Amino acid sequence: MGTVKAAEIIVYSKVKAGEYGLSVPYFGFERQGAPVVAYVKLSNKPIRAKTQVDYPDCVVVMEPTLLNAVNVFEDLSGEGILIINSRKCPDLSSLPPQVKKVGFVDATRISFDELGRAIPNTAMLGAFVKTTGWIEPGLAEEKICALFGPQNIKAFYRGLEEAEIVPVLEAVK
Repeated sequence: MGTVKAAEIIVYSKVKAGEYGLSVPYFGFERQGAPVVAYVKLSNKPIRAKTQVDYPDCVVVMEPTLLNAVNVFEDLSGEGILIINSRKCPDLSSLPPQVKKVGFVDATRISFDELGRAIPNTAMLGAFVKTTGWIEPGLAEEKICALFGPQNIKAFYRGLEEAEIVPVLEAVK
C-alpha cells in the first residue's frame, strides 16, 4: 500500500519547508499482507529521539478492515485525528473519545481510476494534507513524482480534493 513511502513523502515535505521530520518504519512480522506501521514525527524544532511515536496526534488507516483487527487508537493523543481510506465516514459514536476530527476518502477507488490498481497511498497523502494542514501540497509533489511517477500526482490531488473532514462533537460520544 506504500505506507512507508508515504511517510517518507510527509517528512520530505516538512523538511523542504525548513522544519524537521523523521520517519520510522515498523514491519513487525515481515510477511506479505501483514500490517505495516510507519511512524512520523514532525516539528518546528530538531527531533532528537529516533524512536516510534508513543502518543500520536494522527492515525492514518490505509485499509479500513484494520479497525477490526488492530487497536489503531492505542495511546492516541487527546486531540486525535483519524484519516481513513473509506467510501463513507466511520460511525462516529464507535470512535474513542480522543478522536476529535475524521478525514475520509475513497483512496482505493481513486487509485483504480488513476493508476489502474489498488495503491491508495498517494490519494491518502492528499487526504492527510487536507485534514491536518501540516504540510503544503506543492512540497509533496516533487517527491511523489520522483518515487511513484507523474500519474500519482493526479491521485494525490484527487485525494486532496475529495477528502471529507468531519469534526467529532463531544455530544456524539
